[in-house]
Amino acid sequence: MTDPHNADQDRPYCPLPGERTDPLSTMRSFRSFQETRRTQRMARAALALFFVLLALYTVRGFLPSLIWGCIFAIASWPLYVRARRRWHARAHRILLPLLFTLGIALIFLGPLALFALEAGREAEGVLRLLNDARHSGIPLPQWTSRLPYGRVAVETWWNEHLRDPADVSALLGSLNIGRGVQVTQQVGTQVLHRVLLFAFAILTVFFLLKDGDSVIRQSLNVSRRAFGKRGERIALQIIASVHGSVSGLVLVGIGEGMLMGVTYLLAGAPHPFLFGVITAVAAMIPFCAIIAITGVALLVLFNTGAMLTAITIILLGIAVILLADHLVRPAVIGGTTQLPFLWVLTGILGGAESWSLLGLFMGPAIMSVLHMLWLNWSRARE
Repeated sequence: MTDPHNADQDRPYCPLPGERTDPLSTMRSFRSFQETRRTQRMARAALALFFVLLALYTVRGFLPSLIWGCIFAIASWPLYVRARRRWHARAHRILLPLLFTLGIALIFLGPLALFALEAGREAEGVLRLLNDARHSGIPLPQWTSRLPYGRVAVETWWNEHLRDPADVSALLGSLNIGRGVQVTQQVGTQVLHRVLLFAFAILTVFFLLKDGDSVIRQSLNVSRRAFGKRGERIALQIIASVHGSVSGLVLVGIGEGMLMGVTYLLAGAPHPFLFGVITAVAAMIPFCAIIAITGVALLVLFNTGAMLTAITIILLGIAVILLADHLVRPAVIGGTTQLPFLWVLTGILGGAESWSLLGLFMGPAIMSVLHMLWLNWSRARE
C-alpha cells in the first residue's frame, strides 16, 4: 500500500489548476522522479537477486534432490493427468499423487532390494569360503585348466599364494581391520545421506503432483512477465527434452536389459534376472552396458568354460548397444526435441561428465535450449 504521507515520493509533481509553474522546474521534477523510480527498480532487483542467491545457498545440499524430484514429476505428469481425468480424481487429490509417488519410489527401491537380497544370500557363502580357506587353503579351480592363454602362470601363482592355509591366513591377517572399519563407517554415512536425499526427492514429487496445476500456472505467469512468449517456449522445450531423455535413457535401457537377460538365461549364466537388471541400470548410461555384459561373459567362462558362449554374449551385447546408443536412443531423444544426433550425444556424454547421473537428463535439456536459441539467432531476417 502507498503511504499517504509519502505520496509525493511515488508520483511526479503535478501543478494545481491555475498555478503558475516554471517549465524548467517541472522538467527537473520529472527527471528526478524518473531517476528515483529507476533507482527503486534497481534496488528491488538487487534485493530479489540477493534473496534468491541466499535461498539457493541455504538449500544447496538438497538442490540435486529438488532437480531429481522435478525430473520425476515432469516425466510422470502426462500419465498422472490421464489417470486423473479417467478417475475424475477430485476426491483423490491426495490418494492419486500418493500412489504415483509410491510407484516411482518402487521403481528404484525394487532393484535395490533385489541387490540386497542377493548380497545377503551370497554373504553366507563368502564367509564359509573364508573359514574353509583358513583351515585348508583355496583349491585350484577347474576353470583354470580351460584358459586358452596363461594357464601355467595362473596355476603357478595360485599354488604359491592361495593353496597353502598358512599363506591364506597371512594374506587375510595382513588386511587392515581398523581401516576396513573406518571405510565401513564412511560408506554407512554416505548411504544414509543418499537415502535422505532420495526421500526428499520423492517428497518433492508428491507435492509437485498434488499441486501441479497451481505450480504450472504460477510458472507460466512468472515466465511471461520476465521473458515474454520466448520464455514459455524455452520452458516447453526443456519439458519436451526431459520426456525424450526419460524415454531414450530409461526405457531404452530397460529394453536392453530385457534382451540381455533373455540372452543370459539361454546361455546358462547364474542369476540371469539379477544380471539383466544390472545390465538395464548400466545401459541407462551410454556405453556402460558393455561393462556388465563383459562381467557376465567372464562369469560364464569361469563357471562352465564355454568360450564360444562367452564370446557370443559379448558380440550380441555389442550389437544391442550399438543399435540402442547409435540409432534408437538418439532418434527418441532427438525426435522429441528436434535435436541432431551430435547435439544429443554431446548433451548426454557432456552432462554425465559434468553432472554425473543428473547430467543424463540436464545435458540434453541444456543442449535443446541452446539449439532452439541457435535456430532463432541464425534465422535470416528481412
